[in-house]
Amino acid sequence: MDNITFRDANQCDLYRIVEIYNSTVASRMVTADTEPVTLKSRQEWYNEHSSNKRPLWVIEIPNHQIIGWVSFQSFYGRPAYDGTVEISIYLDENYRGKALGKKILQYCLDNASKFGIHTLLGFIFAHNEPSLKLFRDVGFEEWGTLPNIAVLDGQERSLKILGKRIL
Repeated sequence: MDNITFRDANQCDLYRIVEIYNSTVASRMVTADTEPVTLKSRQEWYNEHSSNKRPLWVIEIPNHQIIGWVSFQSFYGRPAYDGTVEISIYLDENYRGKALGKKILQYCLDNASKFGIHTLLGFIFAHNEPSLKLFRDVGFEEWGTLPNIAVLDGQERSLKILGKRIL
């Protein structure tokens, strides 16, 4: 699928963003949320994004259908970390496994410096091999492991921190 486009999300897109996010909760592979989130609970998160510093982009196909989203979120909330962001990518379940992840990550890498970003971080469950492979394939390296810090359905899960410097 070569014809995807990115645009800044707007308030009207929040419903679809939440819908896509919630479609990942049951898998226990992507998010530490154990129940679907609400529009109201994601409003503050949405408001923390801005088109000039911490973008939240929706990913569309030619008919303007939103098939996913990607966000840059501030890391740790201290001024010295201003050039470091956590990247999150979520795709509609019908578009997963179609090699879109590499295109999305490359778009983010190509545009990160426009926002003063020099370091991208991905926080990925250790059992989420497809996402780990995706990030490694575009040059992210493992920078750390937080062992058994999450409990999903009674099972402890580790979190990997992958990073990439943007030069």
